[in-house]
Amino acid sequence: MEIVYQTCCGVDVHKTFFVATLITTMDGIIPHYQKRRFSTFNKQILSFKQWLLENNCHDVCMESTGKYWVPVFNILEDSINVTIANPKWVRAIKGCKDDEKDSRWIGNLFRLGLVRGSFIPCKPIRILREFMRYRFKLISCKASEKNRYQNVFTVCNVALDAVVSDMFGVSASSITDYIVNSNTFDPGYCVSLLQKSLKKKADEVIDSIEGFQMTNEQKLRARMVKEHYDFLLQHIKRFDELIDVLAAPYQSQIALLCFTPGIDRLSAISVLSEIGTDMSQFKSSKSLCSWAGLTPGNNESAGKKKSVKISRAGVYLKPMLVQIAHAAVRDKENPYYAIKHERISKRRGKKRAIIAIARMILTAIFNMLSTGEVWNPCDLHQIDVPLDLREKEMQKSIRRAANLLVAHGVVDIDAIKLPLADSA
Repeated sequence: MEIVYQTCCGVDVHKTFFVATLITTMDGIIPHYQKRRFSTFNKQILSFKQWLLENNCHDVCMESTGKYWVPVFNILEDSINVTIANPKWVRAIKGCKDDEKDSRWIGNLFRLGLVRGSFIPCKPIRILREFMRYRFKLISCKASEKNRYQNVFTVCNVALDAVVSDMFGVSASSITDYIVNSNTFDPGYCVSLLQKSLKKKADEVIDSIEGFQMTNEQKLRARMVKEHYDFLLQHIKRFDELIDVLAAPYQSQIALLCFTPGIDRLSAISVLSEIGTDMSQFKSSKSLCSWAGLTPGNNESAGKKKSVKISRAGVYLKPMLVQIAHAAVRDKENPYYAIKHERISKRRGKKRAIIAIARMILTAIFNMLSTGEVWNPCDLHQIDVPLDLREKEMQKSIRRAANLLVAHGVVDIDAIKLPLADSA
């Protein structure tokens, strides 16, 4: 095999220490190994960096073990090319595995160019990614608290959620606050809290509440859950303000992505925090879709396809793209993705169709960020076209097909009846 890196280093990272094997190729073929062990404290990482520079080593490969590789990467990235490898590409042979052998194995694979590097965006994008991922966790926690608050009333014989569509609406919130903070229940006062169209369901609301059984301890639990829910709302609001500041340098890219159906400002920031703005780090749109876990698997043996399931990659990006796809197929002003989804779902089912739409959107994002052009699919004219113009195109296609058959002698000109051309 061809030697790609004459001088490189393989690193096996752990929580408190890491083992590095420096490989220097002698006479163009024979490798020379130097092994050293360092602590993960900053002073030791700086010593590791100095050791690499003294030996003229500017290429390092290490396994992405949890978050343990991040402190080492932060200190090395300014002057050394660091390749972060997926563990499945550098896994050592079973029975021949320890820390020193692992670092040597990683270095040997990297030296021959057999290690595929992971995508690591620049530091500002990484910081924005941390905020967006934490916001995702807060949103999930908020949804859990909503369900928990609703369950408090369900187990206390309050079936209000069967009458109202939103337990956190204005009317429903007023009623639940009254139930939790009062020792008595007045149906007349409860009806006075209803607003707008819910007044028509006053009798149903009272029937769903009367006879409820809620102890003081259960009321206390409901208040605590509601307080936590309100705190999460305020916390998310603060996070949104900070995210706007961090996303300020990428306003042009965000505005560009917002032209795509289904994408709003927040979802555009979420996508950019995962893939960055520099699309040159991906070979093509197919490579980006594969990295995001939206590409069907390739598992074929002896002429038989065993499975085409998508991978588990894109833990944060893929759910956001699926959410965008659901919004895009419901966009009535831009029916492009809705028509695509309808056609695919007839053949492959709705779930596969949504994944296909998500991949189309990510492909469009790749091309928009690469070229700076506004969303404009190449086949948009086939969908977003007036009915009369579509009819003209159909008649023109029929005439062309008929003329082709006549020219090749397939049919006689008297045997077919061509549509009349529109004089307009």
